[in-house]
Amino acid sequence: MFSRFPDSRSLALALSLTLLLPAPAGSATPAKSSGKAATGASSATGVPFFTGRPGAQEYRAAASRELRQAQLAIARMIAVQGTRTIANTVVVFNEAMTHGENVAYQSHLLEAVHPDSSFRSAAETVSQSANKFLDDLSLRRDVYDALSSVDVSKADPATQYFMMRTLRDFRRAGVDKDEATRKEVAGIYEELVKTSQEFDRNIRTDSRKIQVPPGDLEGLPEDYVRAHAPGADGKVTLSIENPDYIPVIRYAKSGDLRKNLMHEAMNRAYPPNIAVLDSLLAKRYRVARILGYPTWADYITEDKMIGTAQNAADFIKRLNETTMKRAQEEYAVYLKRKQEDDPSATQVNRWEISYYGRLIRKRDFDFDPQQVRPYFAFDNVKNGVLDVTSKMFGVTYKRLVNAPVWDRSVEAYEVYEGPKLLGRFYFDLHPRQGKYNHAAKFTIRQGAKGLQLPEHALVCNFPGGTPGDPGLMEHSDVQTFFHEFGHLLHAIFGGQGQWEPVAGTATERDFVEAPSQMLEEWVWDPKVLRTFAKHYQTGQPIPVELVQKMRRADAFGRALQTATQTFYSAVSLNIYNKTPDQVVTDAIVADLEPRFTPVPPMPDSHMQTSFGHLDGYSAMYYTYMWSLVISKDMFSAFDKSDLLSPTVATRYRRVVLAPGGTRPAKDMVHDFLGRDYDFRQFDAWLSGQN
Repeated sequence: MFSRFPDSRSLALALSLTLLLPAPAGSATPAKSSGKAATGASSATGVPFFTGRPGAQEYRAAASRELRQAQLAIARMIAVQGTRTIANTVVVFNEAMTHGENVAYQSHLLEAVHPDSSFRSAAETVSQSANKFLDDLSLRRDVYDALSSVDVSKADPATQYFMMRTLRDFRRAGVDKDEATRKEVAGIYEELVKTSQEFDRNIRTDSRKIQVPPGDLEGLPEDYVRAHAPGADGKVTLSIENPDYIPVIRYAKSGDLRKNLMHEAMNRAYPPNIAVLDSLLAKRYRVARILGYPTWADYITEDKMIGTAQNAADFIKRLNETTMKRAQEEYAVYLKRKQEDDPSATQVNRWEISYYGRLIRKRDFDFDPQQVRPYFAFDNVKNGVLDVTSKMFGVTYKRLVNAPVWDRSVEAYEVYEGPKLLGRFYFDLHPRQGKYNHAAKFTIRQGAKGLQLPEHALVCNFPGGTPGDPGLMEHSDVQTFFHEFGHLLHAIFGGQGQWEPVAGTATERDFVEAPSQMLEEWVWDPKVLRTFAKHYQTGQPIPVELVQKMRRADAFGRALQTATQTFYSAVSLNIYNKTPDQVVTDAIVADLEPRFTPVPPMPDSHMQTSFGHLDGYSAMYYTYMWSLVISKDMFSAFDKSDLLSPTVATRYRRVVLAPGGTRPAKDMVHDFLGRDYDFRQFDAWLSGQN
């Protein structure tokens, strides 16, 4: 999610529930399709943003034109004479923000996904220009004064809330400081954009590989082995990208293979990102101090649901107290199972957790994840995501043929409710060199009624995408797909209002994961799965009893996985809640890991260098567990006997998703549940009761 103020430089909303590492986890005349790059805010049925498939030079020129439109809108707003109104000031500001954020969103996507490295570099330059415009705008006192002089007391609640947020964010950016201070802050913001880009680029481009003899693939699924034939030198090449990495960590009998591949994965972007992360911490601390906050963590949590850095610390402490004892009990089961293979074993290492977890689930719950993979061929899962959400929310998806896209593997769709076009989205779902290497929803255009449709992209790295490969997915991949599609639906349903800066997922950052986490629940329901989980060879739907076994098996190891997520949350907070001279990131990771999880650290590793959320979410990785508490409670309102029923889904869409960021998240959840949310459902889930 893009923030026009220095909340974050990450536009990606990324799933971070990976096995072992957190993920790093978008009124003018419509542009014509004339072979040139489309630019500018379009009409309500505007053309796709990449129309014309521009080259780097064309793209930069189009982006410059749109930034110029934003600048001209601000000039018109400032030039207003007489009484300032919503029409002559707020609406024009909204137009300027729409143009400016379009450029920022689109450049961020293209620097992460375009197949041409020179185009990605051009997009980085455009991103710097767009962020400079938005950051400079957030510090302009004349713009703030103009907006604050508008009387919105008789406006609708959404407009009043938008104005409250806008003026608050101007103040949090430093608009009320003197000119010299504002200039200093603007300079740091400009540096931060480049530092964040460097951090992300180092992660994205460090796609490490190892070579192993074919025999090391023992234990891996047959389709995986077939897809990894030895090269001319007789060696098999494996990468640290998820389609290669996750099966190795889960299935490979060779402990050395698992260890070596994980070692490379946990050292992605090391050593360069050690210094880059230090630079991020120092710059953000400087901003926080200038703005009057003790630390960046104090600054960044202030306008979130959690409210303060201390509240975040208390929440993480509660999680630790709830999970550590259970995690230790589960760890003892892992160790006992390992000792059946090695009686002298005294610990279960990080690269052994997924492997032994699978063996325990196979023995104790009669479930092996290999059993479900044949039912999750990529195309079936993709169609299932679309069919399930279509039934729930009463929308239809239309594939656009020959749509303008940045890579031939990308698919484009439009979303309709009856005859009404609601928005557009893109699927970029398979790995390629230089591409963003986790899973996220990227904004392209936020929706703004009368200005432009919401337009977004799902960027993931799933199996498949090549001829002859069914792309058999792990169930965790299916869960990821539904999670990210939850973000996308939130963005489209919440993108139908007037005000672009609070459209879609622009709610409090520590609530934004809740709707997507809740949609994950649908991939555990037998009735839902049987609508699309068909055996890729026989076409038979997944057996109900197999899904039930999978559900029972999933309860084991839950505390250990939650403890790991709590550890990540603690790292995120504790590198930002103190002065930079107190922070040595390797030392903080080493200190916190044994306090939050019984699993021994991976030797000679530096997980923080590929922990992309340390840039995008900064001190707020607690968001994932905080949102999970809320999502578990919201899910309790649904009819578990018929999760495809549109009855509750329609109300959920109207009350929680459609408002976007025009209401406090706590109020939306209260209205949906009829009460304040609480921990009861989360605690029951954690203890394996559901």
